[in-house]
Parts: sequence; structure tokens; C-alpha cells
Amino acid sequence: MFVDSAQIIGKKIWSDWVLLSLKTYKIAEQARPGQFIMAKVNDSFHPLLRRPFSIHNVSSGEIEIFFQIVGIGTTILSEKKVGEKLNIIGPLGKGFNITSSVQNKEYYLIGGGRGIAPLFFLAKEIKKAGGKPYVLYGAKTEKDLPLLKKFWDEEIQVYPSTEDGTLGWHGLITELFEHKLKERNKIEKIFVCGPHEMMKKIALIAEKNKLDAEYSLESIFGCGIGACWGCVVKLRREKEKWVKACSEGPVFSGKEIIW
Repeated sequence: MFVDSAQIIGKKIWSDWVLLSLKTYKIAEQARPGQFIMAKVNDSFHPLLRRPFSIHNVSSGEIEIFFQIVGIGTTILSEKKVGEKLNIIGPLGKGFNITSSVQNKEYYLIGGGRGIAPLFFLAKEIKKAGGKPYVLYGAKTEKDLPLLKKFWDEEIQVYPSTEDGTLGWHGLITELFEHKLKERNKIEKIFVCGPHEMMKKIALIAEKNKLDAEYSLESIFGCGIGACWGCVVKLRREKEKWVKACSEGPVFSGKEIIW
């Protein structure tokens, strides 16, 4: 874990979606898919707390974060300009478990809305290791799928779904997942990130089909380092227990999550 004053070196905005590129050598070197950073979005005490962001991509001393403008913290961050510095802490948390034996194995990466953020980094790593990632990218409407071209540019197979039918599968991403399982039944594992109810439904489908699964749980991170106990989730281990999502997660096995 490092504290860094990272320079913003790139910025793209699509409606209320933002992609920022940050120069941060040490964090980029240590980052793994599924981990996150905590960013101080303002030099003042408003807002007081840092904001968590999944590490979306890593390359040559740089990381990217991808987020939706939903409140005061993300609004302030979206207004930052290229050349400005951003105080960040990372990489934090435990990410996705990618074994060394992924060669020629097939994986579904399922992202709902802003839950797609950590899955680009993961898809690239699986592909680099010789695996075959298939990304299911769901949203309410076409304008909420700004990363499609980015996946295509990396030659990663991605299947979009929109609730209003403006692009791809017409319906929920959970329905698309069920449909795709009928076409491809040799899936090694699934990796999921998105709204709680979406992931809960995915978990039921995965259990029914006896699929190994990992989920990146969305929670409110106050500190991001396990000090404040503000992000607890309930797990089934030796017995039922509450754990801190930021330090023991945010990625957990589907076998232990109590939805």
C-alpha cells in the first residue's frame, strides 16, 4: 500500500461516466485485478472522507479509474483537469483469484453498470495468461455502455445488454447470463461486480449450475484500510461472521457470501 500524489494524465467523459488516467508508478506496479484505491477528491474537509474506486486498468506506471457521477464526491472528481494532482492510497484490498492454470479455459465476467469497472483489468490478465474471457456488460440504456469499444480494441469478446433494448440483449443482464449458459456450458468460473440484487440473482443461477464464482461486493468504504468497521459484510466460514469488505475483500467466493 502506498500514498501517492498521482498526476491526472488523461480524461474522458461520456454523459455522466468518467475515465481518468493517473500516473502512479508504485501503485501500478503492485496492483492486481479487483483491488481499489481511495482518493481524496478535495483539499478541503468537504467531503471529509476519501472515495473508493476500482482499479480499472494498469499500464506502464499508470492506472485508470472508471466511475459514474452520482454524488458530490464523484462530481468534484469529474471536474478535475489533466495536469492536476490527486492524493490516492493503494492498491488496497484482496482482488480476484486468478490461478496460473487458465490456459484455454473459459470465463464469464459479468458487470452491471459501474460494476464493469474492475472487469477490464481482469479480462486483460485472463487473456494474457491464455484464458478466454467473455464479458457480459449490462446497463439501463445504450448510453450507459461507454466502454464497449475499449473491450473490442483489446479483442475481448463482450456481450451487451440493455433494459430498454437500445443495444444488445433486451432485458436484464441476469437473463442474458442464463441465455449464454445454454450456449456455452464449459465455463471454468465466473467473476461478478454490480448492484447487490443483480449479484444475488447471478449467485442463484451460478449455484443452480454448479459454477465456481467470485463477487466483488459494493459497500460504503469509510477508510479503505480496515480501521473503521463501516463496510462489514456477513459471510459463512467456520461459522457465520461479519468481516470488513475493504480489507478482507472486496472480492469473496460465492461459497461464503450470505446474500
